[in-house]
Amino acid sequence: MLGIPHSLTYRATLSPKNIVIIGGSFSGISLVQRLVRCLPSGYRIVWIERNSHLHYLFAFPRFSVVPGLEQLGFIPYDGIEKNAVQGILVRKRGEVVSVEEGEVVLETGERVGYEFLVVATGSTQAGPVGLLSKERLGGCQELREVQGVIGMSEKIAVVGGGAVGVELASDIKDFYPEKDVTLVHSRGQLLNQFGRRLQDYVLEFLREKLHVRVLLNERPDMSGEENMARSPTLTFSDGSEEKFDLVVSILSLSLRPCDEKRRTNDSKYYVGVQIKCTGQQPNSSILSSFLPSAISPSNGRILVHPTLQVSPANSPNTQPPSPPIFALGDVADHGGPHMARAAWFQAQVVADNLLSLIRGEKPSQHYRPEMFIEGSIKLTLGLKHTVIYAMDKDGTEVLFPTNSGRKDMGVGMAWWQYGASTAEATAFAAEELGVPVNKVHVGGS
Repeated sequence: MLGIPHSLTYRATLSPKNIVIIGGSFSGISLVQRLVRCLPSGYRIVWIERNSHLHYLFAFPRFSVVPGLEQLGFIPYDGIEKNAVQGILVRKRGEVVSVEEGEVVLETGERVGYEFLVVATGSTQAGPVGLLSKERLGGCQELREVQGVIGMSEKIAVVGGGAVGVELASDIKDFYPEKDVTLVHSRGQLLNQFGRRLQDYVLEFLREKLHVRVLLNERPDMSGEENMARSPTLTFSDGSEEKFDLVVSILSLSLRPCDEKRRTNDSKYYVGVQIKCTGQQPNSSILSSFLPSAISPSNGRILVHPTLQVSPANSPNTQPPSPPIFALGDVADHGGPHMARAAWFQAQVVADNLLSLIRGEKPSQHYRPEMFIEGSIKLTLGLKHTVIYAMDKDGTEVLFPTNSGRKDMGVGMAWWQYGASTAEATAFAAEELGVPVNKVHVGGS
């Protein structure tokens, strides 16, 4: 016998108990999507997110190179609310600055009470993956500024051979084949977090197919930021120096202008500039006053039990805080990969355990990373070539290359997944960015 649909059983109440979810990136939005389909009457979700739109980070390296796609990187949250039962979800724009017992405090001073709290604040990154602006318009402008600097530069160095560095270097070289692109990495192989089969494949593809110059075991001296901004120069291990028009360091982002005489007519930035990009920093500070012992001293992430409840002492015998607090995604020290796919699995664990607590039961679902699935990656190597890679527990590596990639990275599927239509992006580009409708790229190969 089929059960009664949730939409027919949920009833909004005058004084619902709040499940507060902080964060609207992949882990937070996945949890919200699950809970709106099963939360019982008497409870509601209060979803707090500082950005106006979901930042589709997978595509940001591509959208910082290829013009006309940037508006697709910001997916409206409205679709989640539109498809939720009335009264089950309240979304607030704002930034939580601290957590107290039973309440969270926003930067405006507003206090929101909670029966259960979920921290899904992720990590802070700088461009081209993370942006400074919390609004879509500002985010689009930041991406367009980076596009402009890359477009003006003829000799480009990307420092950092992780996934972002590899994708950025390969996109630049594929979209601008005439440019001189160098990828510099401090280790003896690219993509340190993955297996040898992927590392070897990517290195050969960059060198032989795209003709990207790859330098390994090099940690170039980039001291003297003022000089780097005026005339980017890398000093290598043998003492040699090499000048570039643009140095992109996958360690922090700031666009620094050169002197006025070198300014171009069509951009407020310059050829001869360093783009630095800071590594990830877990956004765990909201617990630093309330539960300081719940933050790992080694990596800054929030310590959790296998149930993904916050664990102040990181011990199985330690009682979780009350009211219950959960953490998942990049901000949590859960032992799994810090990737969006892992966050989707963690969201199911948190949802099940929240429902158990609501029923008065002990949380029983434990997060056990499935590394073959959660640790897999779909890596782009230029505009059309992609490689899907995974490693099993026994070390077996699976690698599947394809040339069916799309220029827009198929981002329309993500818009659909979150209940939004890319037609909205077309209208935004035409109205807010001043791009003629017939030049807006949505869909296309």
